[in-house]
Amino acid sequence: MNVPFSRDVLRFSGTHSFLLAASVLEPFSLCIETSDEEYCQGMSPGDLVAVSAPGGGPAEPALMLLELVRTHHLPLIVLPKDHPGSKRIPYVVSAGPEIRTNCSIIRGTHPEQHLICSSDELAGITLFGTPGGIRVDGLSPAISCGVIKNDKY
Repeated sequence: MNVPFSRDVLRFSGTHSFLLAASVLEPFSLCIETSDEEYCQGMSPGDLVAVSAPGGGPAEPALMLLELVRTHHLPLIVLPKDHPGSKRIPYVVSAGPEIRTNCSIIRGTHPEQHLICSSDELAGITLFGTPGGIRVDGLSPAISCGVIKNDKY
């Protein structure tokens, strides 16, 4: 499935979780902070920013988080694997030209941006940034997909 759009946000919903995805609008350097180092990843128009809510919850904070990264270039923080706070993270972010959902990684602990923690119902989706939109592979018929009009940011 190919979904063309610009400022809007694509939402994938299961029965108890969701995933938001949007295209990067301008080039920027995304800083990724780990406990040992900082590295920066170049982001280009057409790349993606995704926010996963493996446990569900309201969409508005997830949309705000997406825009903090996409529009305001907020750095990402990666926790060590045994960090107790990872159990309390309701939303996680990933960014890059391709993003794959995975339910077997721990929230907030994966520094490689091609993976994002998801619920089991959203696992296996792959998002690819394309000129003017997003290509989606691995979407189950049980997952609904819709566009959130983004006129706030």
